[in-house]
Amino acid sequence: MRAHRKIGAMVATAALAVGFGAVAAPSADAAAGCWTNDGGIKWYCNNVSGAPVYGIIGNNHSYPDPGKIVGYMYSNPSWFYCKEDGQAWVGGPHPTRWLMTVADNGQLGFMKDTAIYSETDPVLDCYR
Repeated sequence: MRAHRKIGAMVATAALAVGFGAVAAPSADAAAGCWTNDGGIKWYCNNVSGAPVYGIIGNNHSYPDPGKIVGYMYSNPSWFYCKEDGQAWVGGPHPTRWLMTVADNGQLGFMKDTAIYSETDPVLDCYR
């Protein structure tokens, strides 16, 4: 009789553990994409509040300067002009992508793609 109770308790514990595991499993849904309301002049994306906005290298607006923070973005969602691939390494699903924007203090710059929750593929390229 004790053996049956032990087996029953083990089965119940295993079933309970499996049940909790199924409830706690994260969703595999992809992040929703950035969106535009004006045909692509400004793109709105969900982002990390307080993320740094980095300056540009020289007078060429094509290259973010990963060593120069010019401001921060506290709004969420925030708007972006365009995206640049092939820039300094940031990691994430788009490891060399930066998005051009204006920081909350009015400074033009770039935000790292890793500071943006929305999928940034829909955002237009800066030089199209």
